[in-house]
Amino acid sequence: MQLRRTCLAFSAAWILLALAAPAQAQHWPQRPVKIIVPFAAGGHSDGMARLIAERFAEAFGQQFVVENRPGAAGVLAAEFVARSPADGHTLFMGSPSQIAITPAMTKTPYDPVKDFAPISNIGAGPFVVAIHPGVPATTIGEFVTYVRKQPGRLTYVSSGVNGMVHLSTALFLNRAGIEMLPVSYKGGTAPVADVIAGHVSMYLAILSVALPHAGSGALRLLAVSSEQRVPQIPNIPTLAESGFPGFKLVTWNGLMAPAETPKEIINWLAVATAQAVKDSKFAERLASFGVSPVGNSSEEFAAEIASDIALWADAVRIAGAREK
Repeated sequence: MQLRRTCLAFSAAWILLALAAPAQAQHWPQRPVKIIVPFAAGGHSDGMARLIAERFAEAFGQQFVVENRPGAAGVLAAEFVARSPADGHTLFMGSPSQIAITPAMTKTPYDPVKDFAPISNIGAGPFVVAIHPGVPATTIGEFVTYVRKQPGRLTYVSSGVNGMVHLSTALFLNRAGIEMLPVSYKGGTAPVADVIAGHVSMYLAILSVALPHAGSGALRLLAVSSEQRVPQIPNIPTLAESGFPGFKLVTWNGLMAPAETPKEIINWLAVATAQAVKDSKFAERLASFGVSPVGNSSEEFAAEIASDIALWADAVRIAGAREK
């Protein structure tokens, strides 16, 4: 009963905050707000930033402008935001690459925890274990057994030792206790094309990359790396369901601000994000990127980040990807 009262009280407070935000936020924003994206225009992160910028402009009556600052795996953009005034007029569209992976591999000019204030995770997308249909396996268990019988002979798609695809695959292979050979690519359509052609056996791909080829049977999808099944392919089990309990590995895009940004601004933005992701049209656009809506609180997002920092540090250690 006490838990129920607590939950109801929290929900009521959250609703009141949402209703009060536009009135209370008259002193903010005082000018257009920048959302810094650490990648070039045209990608998923950029698309999601522009989606949320439109919603924020409607909610707060001020322009939210997306600014692309690619380079150094997002380090340049992250540093720019970390060093910006903490007045709520500069936000960061962060991802695991800048917040968890690169800091685990090398020293960065910012602290991923101390220099940022998490706002809300807009959406997250899993990886999916995709294999060539000629591989004699229809489940993860069968695939692991097949690989184990010929260690170090079968191949998998790699994005290079510092890439998210390589690191996530290294973590999966380690947990499965199997050995495969990496085939490195620099991106583009070549990786999925080579798996379809049978030149490479496995690709732990981002969902949006594998999804267009799954329906035709060009690829066989065995499992997703998220905590729950995804609506785009509800018949595909999770890795946790497939014999890897607790295995959760997703990529996400979330909003962050410079540390010391006023808490009231952080909360207003988190509420606005939560409201946006509940809209069916917004959710449909996210689904087109292979992403499921999240829209959590700043505290929940901070907990996710802490978990991801530990997880990707483990992947970096396993892959031997730490820079000297």
